[in-house]
Amino acid sequence: MNFKLLSLAVSGILTVGVAASAAAVVTTSPVRQSTDLKEFNSVHSQGAIAQNVEEQTNIRVYEKASPAVVTVDTDKSNGSGTIISPDGMVLTNAHVVSAGGTVNIILSDGRKLVADVIGFGEEGLDLAVVKIRGQNNLPTIPLARPGSVKVGQQAFAIGNPFGQFQGTFTVGIVSRIDQQRGLIQTDAAINPGNSGGPLLNSSGELIGVNTSIFTRGRGGGSIGIGFAISADKLPAFLTAVREGRAPRVAQARSPFGGNKSPQKVALNGPAVSGLLTDKSSVLPTDNSFFDLYSFEGKAGQQITIEMKSQEIDPYLILLGPNQREIAQDDDGAGNKNARITVRLPADGTYTLVANSYQAKQSGAYTLQLKASAPTAPSRAILQEEGALVAGGPVLPSDNSLYREYTFEGRAGQSVAISLESTDFEPYVAIIGPNDRLLAQNDEGSDSTKNAFLSVTLPATGRYRVFVNAYDASGRGRYTLTVR
Repeated sequence: MNFKLLSLAVSGILTVGVAASAAAVVTTSPVRQSTDLKEFNSVHSQGAIAQNVEEQTNIRVYEKASPAVVTVDTDKSNGSGTIISPDGMVLTNAHVVSAGGTVNIILSDGRKLVADVIGFGEEGLDLAVVKIRGQNNLPTIPLARPGSVKVGQQAFAIGNPFGQFQGTFTVGIVSRIDQQRGLIQTDAAINPGNSGGPLLNSSGELIGVNTSIFTRGRGGGSIGIGFAISADKLPAFLTAVREGRAPRVAQARSPFGGNKSPQKVALNGPAVSGLLTDKSSVLPTDNSFFDLYSFEGKAGQQITIEMKSQEIDPYLILLGPNQREIAQDDDGAGNKNARITVRLPADGTYTLVANSYQAKQSGAYTLQLKASAPTAPSRAILQEEGALVAGGPVLPSDNSLYREYTFEGRAGQSVAISLESTDFEPYVAIIGPNDRLLAQNDEGSDSTKNAFLSVTLPATGRYRVFVNAYDASGRGRYTLTVR
């Protein structure tokens, strides 16, 4: 997603694709004319047996664990979860069910059940538990023994990538263990939609809760660096849930970690000088240093942000007023310097992350924020938050999901339409009173995939705006604004 961070998932955030561990391969020297056929068959059979053992492990883990892996659906997102008690306690990510209340659970056999959110993690712990109503004999996945996970062991992920491939199974290894943050790094393929799903060992035991991935292309999927919250964090959390001590509402948390407040900066103000050192905040996904800044922006305002340095490789990440990602950039300003140019989707406080491309890279930098001249105040004609979810209406041309909204416009009126999402690549279109397409867009600028349209209305009447995903895989939350 870009770049550096696949934001904790909208539609959730994890698995699909296969990062399969290598099957056993037997290599031999070239076969001589005098090679004994019996000897060749013996070597060949050993390879086949080794391969079958690995396949048998994969099959056994999937058949044992998959009945207890569920899809978690809400009005705004979907993810995955693990049944951990026969009476229906389901473990998932807090960001999947952050609105609380009731959610829908889809079991592996297709049954759809209602569940209540009963507890959230504290102090940035991205965990939640939901309780399925009226159940007492559900399959479960046991927790692995604390401290049992080792780098190099096999790891298995099951979940619902992109909200449409329930029960997907991927295989890899434990690549790294971050003891400080309680994270397990794995190369088992993890993609949007798998947030909250299980990471398993070869015994089918839960070793982690999949929560995020590291990737460098907007809308991109797994590049072999995924993260799961270690099962070592679970006993204390689950005890708090069972005893009724866990928070019943989602706790505020920074998507980047750290506890430093952003430094306020002004658009069109003097350049800001900064210094990244080992005293700076650390981005959890790649251990790179960063500083936080904030500024006030207006809807429709075009801004350009540049971060330059001769000592580090600058990297910029911009978050909107709702703390959802708007844009990221690495080398947009040339010579490894970073630049974001984007039209702001809403009024409010924006957060800017001044970061480095590489881990633990120290050095000085400058930051410059420029904005277009203020324009006459505009009011929102239409402002909607929603989600594209499985089962919704689809366009016959490409089977992509869409939602339709309407507003009343007048001839000669200028409107700006923005559609933003961090879960899928947005596509927006406007149709006039005569049912003819006026304009469509899938990228508002070079540095963001959010969609933006500026249109002068040709006639007075009712206009239709279509919120759409760029392709059939698009799922997740969005914000639509018409001004």
